[in-house]
Amino acid sequence: MWRPGQTRPFRRFEASTVVGHGDASWERVSQEVLDWKVKTRSGFAVDGARPASPGAEPMITVRFAGRVIREPVRVETVVETASRVGFSYRTLPGHPVSGEEAFIAHRDGDAVVLTIRSLTAAAPTQPWRALHPLLRIAQAIARRRYLRALR
Repeated sequence: MWRPGQTRPFRRFEASTVVGHGDASWERVSQEVLDWKVKTRSGFAVDGARPASPGAEPMITVRFAGRVIREPVRVETVVETASRVGFSYRTLPGHPVSGEEAFIAHRDGDAVVLTIRSLTAAAPTQPWRALHPLLRIAQAIARRRYLRALR
């Protein structure tokens, strides 16, 4: 069990899926990734949904069991090249989990591929810390939605 002062054990996750083929799909997907469509099409709202930019701190919200859950984040990195587009964010205090998440679109020949990566651990504060086992189930559901969001 993690104790204050120890390094929290982060769980790694990575999955990829083909979301299209060709130049038109690449143009669409690369814009949608930066416009937070992976999150918004998966049931989340992104306050002030502007294209992801380093240092931005949007509030992500989701409704669950009649409650609004707030997820404060900070965009850390944005990548835009001819064959790779995406961003990563880290959680801020008050987020239900602690960690980072990245949404990356890249080209693999004619295929347009979306990759989701994350490192997550239980939040350091209650009530989220106690709810972490349930949150891991919610994460699995959200990740499946993410992988379908840009098809």
